Amino acid sequence: MTEDTIAAIATAMGESSIAVIRVSGPEAIAKVAPLFRSKTDLRKAESHTIHYGKIVDPANGQVLDEVLVSVMKGPRSFTAEDVVEISTHGGIVAVQAVLALVLRSGVRLAEPGEFTKRAFLNGRIDLTQAEAVMDLIRSKSERAFQVARRQSEGALSKRIVPLRTKLIELLAHVEVNIDYPEHDVAEVTAGMIRERCTDVLKEVERLLQFANQGKILREGIVAAIVGRPNAGKSSLLNALARENKAIVTDIPGTTRDIIEESVSIAGIPLRLLDTAGIRETSDVVEKIGVERSRGALNEADLILLVLNFHEPLHEDELKLLDELKDRPVIIVVNKIDLEGRLDTDWIRQRFPEKRMVYLSAKEGTGLEDLERAVSELFLSGGVESEDLTYVSNARHISLLHRAASSLKDAIGAADSGVPVDLIQIDLASAWETLGEIVGDSVGESLLDQIFSKFCLGK
Repeated sequence: MTEDTIAAIATAMGESSIAVIRVSGPEAIAKVAPLFRSKTDLRKAESHTIHYGKIVDPANGQVLDEVLVSVMKGPRSFTAEDVVEISTHGGIVAVQAVLALVLRSGVRLAEPGEFTKRAFLNGRIDLTQAEAVMDLIRSKSERAFQVARRQSEGALSKRIVPLRTKLIELLAHVEVNIDYPEHDVAEVTAGMIRERCTDVLKEVERLLQFANQGKILREGIVAAIVGRPNAGKSSLLNALARENKAIVTDIPGTTRDIIEESVSIAGIPLRLLDTAGIRETSDVVEKIGVERSRGALNEADLILLVLNFHEPLHEDELKLLDELKDRPVIIVVNKIDLEGRLDTDWIRQRFPEKRMVYLSAKEGTGLEDLERAVSELFLSGGVESEDLTYVSNARHISLLHRAASSLKDAIGAADSGVPVDLIQIDLASAWETLGEIVGDSVGESLLDQIFSKFCLGK
């Protein structure tokens, strides 16, 4: 446990009903108690109790704010240290004044993520749980939040720890064979190494199986809405966002620039880009918009190509279909509330592999079909809602790939008759790599890098 006491504002800055200042460390209670005027002496307060009073500057007796103070004594706290949380009135002036007073009393301002880092260093959580804290905060959809919540409860750790146990038991067996051959211990054979490593490798590959889907849920995807002018792109954006974010008129070319909106479809966070209608034009401003639309196409992970059900297929649209034939595209046939003049059968014959949905953005019908198509495209055969234990963190994915590589090397070496003491190197590498995921074997520089991404006060 660290020796100094730290403090920071744990809530977002700005106007609000309350703000919370978190203080953690061996002197948290002793440092806040002289500043708190109340019927209760914080130094005598029971753990996990809340007390009403006022924060007063001892130097001049000035009352800074009326507050509630929570006392949580270690190790029964988030950091496993003594923690005091001061709930002040929201806003900037009151909370900053109270924090400044706490810091003047000899408490250090916390670094970004330092409270969570202390929780990890003090053994209350492992590294996967610590990283999940930030995933919880940054969740962009309900499904991503549920994944992060399970991670924060140690779901991934419960999968990794048994794998490390199997490997360390095998390593110990190898060590005994090498160092104490006279002991009556079963000899480690190539078959034993192959069997144990294969069991661990299967579990690692199972975790990696849905890693891409997990990363999509965590980070989201960029979806560009493209098509000819007046196809209903802006109407589709408004329908998905459930508010009028883009101007919609019957005049072609209304959208001249890219409009962005974040939505959640099938639990997948999407950054929607409503682009200018793509067509040949002599209008200078519209031409710039078309160029930006093509730039958005290159950036997008998903393309929603909007076609007008009320009009025959245009040459510009045919070019787009050809251009996007190798990209992840969903063809959105819009305006199905109008008379049909679009030959959708011809499009299906020409582009049978492309998903096609029918909807009316104006009336809000058919959006469920679009949601289903997005889910099938990015979570195909994927994760059941009940099975939320899978990796979504790029660091975890990279380490799992490294562990899998070491295990495959060990299996290959065993099959090739390589001596056991040499195979031990690959076994140890796999064990240490899996340890980096949960934080059992990780350097200080990596910890600093991970926790520096956290917000102040977390």
